[in-house]
Amino acid sequence: MKASLGRLGVWTAQFDFHPASVVRDAVAELEALGYGAVWFGENVGHEPFTEASIVLAGTRRLVVATGIASIYARDAGAATAAHLTLSEAYPSRFLLGLGVSHSMLVQRRGSIYRTPIDAMRTYLDAMDAFSSVYRAVSLPARPPLVLAALGPRMLALAAEKADGAHTYLAPPEHTARVRGILGPEAILATEQAVVIERAPHIARELARQHVRRSLPLANYVNHLRRLGFGDEDFVDNGSDRLIDALVAWGDKAAITQRLQEHLDAGADHTCIQLITSDKRGLPIRQWRELAACLG
Repeated sequence: MKASLGRLGVWTAQFDFHPASVVRDAVAELEALGYGAVWFGENVGHEPFTEASIVLAGTRRLVVATGIASIYARDAGAATAAHLTLSEAYPSRFLLGLGVSHSMLVQRRGSIYRTPIDAMRTYLDAMDAFSSVYRAVSLPARPPLVLAALGPRMLALAAEKADGAHTYLAPPEHTARVRGILGPEAILATEQAVVIERAPHIARELARQHVRRSLPLANYVNHLRRLGFGDEDFVDNGSDRLIDALVAWGDKAAITQRLQEHLDAGADHTCIQLITSDKRGLPIRQWRELAACLG
């Protein structure tokens, strides 16, 4: 899977706002541009396993990864069956990323949010149990899965029960810490938000509009506090120090440098989340522009 992922991919939430025909055209271009993977999450839009099947069917080598599928959206048996079905149909091209989501989003589903580490461990144990009775076409080994993990306890669980971790909203310094916890063999896929803009005031304003959505969420704030940020960094949608740590902005050279810092810190793969003023439009032009970073 590490080899299939490649060094760089794309993370996007914009597929939710476009019909399947447009998504198919977009991922075909991403594949032609040389990106190794496309990542998308789960909120109140497209169902991620169904989306994955659309993207996989429309491409030849691109890895499709959920970043992440919520453990509260379906039971462990349904997740296991979907994981095994897609992995059998598209060998080494589907990477399941699982996460505990956030209390606010889980309550919106009508579920009760539980202690993250306990909820994830229970879910993974249930997936293992279901795998033992799964009666469809079998695979020689469990296909890879990664956990959305930021803190030391979830990262330790990822090292114990999964094949690695997918990190989000984290600087390269965090990537180095994560690699130390996971060990050398685990998959480490990092997300990096990017704004292609040289003017600091414009770039930071776009970045703040992105980061502000995460600041009300306790999981992210606790993660940022562990990295040394404090109350003063969370006001007014984020201090300059916080914004510059979490969002790479500037020209292609500056952005390429940040992406390389993640790889140098131990990431196997970094997925680029492009931030623009159009929150629903597909950033095709910018994806083309950043394809130069793949060299």
